[in-house]
Amino acid sequence: MSLRFGTDGVRGPADELTDVLVSALGRAAATVLGAGTPGSGFVIGRDPRASGPRIEFALAHGLTLGGATVEVLGVVPTPTVAWVCADRMVPGAVISASHNPFSDNGIKFFAAGGMKLPDAVEADLEAELDRLLAEAPDGGAVPDGADASVDQPTVDADIERWCQSLIGSLEGRRLDGLHVVIDCANGSSSAIAPPLLRRLGAVVEVLHAEPDGRNINDRCGSTHPADLQAAVVASGASVGLAFDGDADRVLAVDEGGQLIDGDHLIALCALDLRARGGLTDDTVVVTVMTNLGFRLAMAEHGIEVVETQVGDRYVLEALDKRGLALGGEQSGHVIFRRLATTGDGVLTGLQLLDLLARSDEPLSELAAASMTRLPQVLVGVRVAQRDPRLLEALAPDVAAVESELGERGRVLVRASGTEPIVRVMVEAPDQAVAQEAADRLSEALTRHAAELA
Repeated sequence: MSLRFGTDGVRGPADELTDVLVSALGRAAATVLGAGTPGSGFVIGRDPRASGPRIEFALAHGLTLGGATVEVLGVVPTPTVAWVCADRMVPGAVISASHNPFSDNGIKFFAAGGMKLPDAVEADLEAELDRLLAEAPDGGAVPDGADASVDQPTVDADIERWCQSLIGSLEGRRLDGLHVVIDCANGSSSAIAPPLLRRLGAVVEVLHAEPDGRNINDRCGSTHPADLQAAVVASGASVGLAFDGDADRVLAVDEGGQLIDGDHLIALCALDLRARGGLTDDTVVVTVMTNLGFRLAMAEHGIEVVETQVGDRYVLEALDKRGLALGGEQSGHVIFRRLATTGDGVLTGLQLLDLLARSDEPLSELAAASMTRLPQVLVGVRVAQRDPRLLEALAPDVAAVESELGERGRVLVRASGTEPIVRVMVEAPDQAVAQEAADRLSEALTRHAAELA
């Protein structure tokens, strides 16, 4: 067995990330990312999943075998690792399955400089991993008690410097008196986000910040915001923030308990940045999953929208290609390119809170003015295997629905990058119309899949 990179690194059931595979991946990373040359460093962070320490040790062992000097940062948000990689100009890795349940885990890499790996480098990593496993299928096994030569840095100092960079993003402004409820998803923001917001003067109530290795994302966080919505209303707070397990994404809740997704967050920040002269070329970058209502709103405000495939690393590539300042995904990955090299949920939350602190209007009114979300229906159809002929067979059905919807609707069909699922998304001015079209395309997809089996 080998490992293959999906939309955001390697991810799957934790028991499939065996010590042998992970150690071999570490050796491959040492070679491909240049961490195996004498004196080269490599940093590793993780979220608090129960499987994290084992995978961390196996990865560090493989990296050490490949010649790298490894430093373990412990439980920290993904953007913290990216920031350290940029600050020290060393490559690194995060052991996390993001918003997935605790039984999953994954590994995502950052190059020296804090950037996620492009497809070509991931392909090189896969090829080197396959070569190592072919040479010695068990040669990277991690013996019990093996000395991985891991250095334990002063983690508090790294976290503090990252936090100082976040505080600096407010340019001296504070959040004094702003009432905030945050849901840490029992993840890697649990020990970091609450004290950081309090340092800035916010009144902070905290939910789900007691990780035990098994409760990460369990009916909480950005994928399950019901507790946060109820808490914001009950406490009379101005806003709620919901992080995911590794804190690289965030969603918000307004004072009335309504969810504010990534599209709305990007719209709010785009309009605010432009008003302050910080939206380069009056342009923002989003993915194909972004709601049509966002595009229509940006057009009304004279803001150009650049579209990429799903994945925040593709958003980042588009930002850097044109030197742009802001981009992100509907899921809550938002990149402020002048401030970070990847999506940072804590940074995004701070930017939203700063906007609120500077405004006399409640979040509900600000969000409503920024864009009107069109009804969107997303259906996942499980298939036996990811067959490119499926999308070809479905093309006439998609064309028929697009013709019916016209310019006020949209259809997107895409295969998952991590599992055998084809996702059908339909947007229309009316929820019932969107649902009917999505159901029709899902049925057609199931039929074509059966015919091609």
